[in-house]
Amino acid sequence: MQSIFMRKVTISLPQDLVEFADRAAQQAKSSRSQVISQALADAKVRNERRLAEEGYRFYAGESAEFAQASALAVAEATASYGVGEDDNDSETW
Repeated sequence: MQSIFMRKVTISLPQDLVEFADRAAQQAKSSRSQVISQALADAKVRNERRLAEEGYRFYAGESAEFAQASALAVAEATASYGVGEDDNDSETW
């Protein structure tokens, strides 16, 4: 099993958050530190997901623009060679 290095820190919280953390710890049969640690871990995951989604949306837009530009270039190239035209020549490539 992998050991995780834990560091002690001192933080200041509003009283209502301390009380909330204490109730949550009691319900979960864990410590206040574990409740706060889990809340921060969850926030970290949400932040990483949000950043990944932003990146996916950005690159999806770039990909769509590239695909459109590529399609136009292919259409121009194939049109200049007559590819895809229905001609009645018996000659094949």
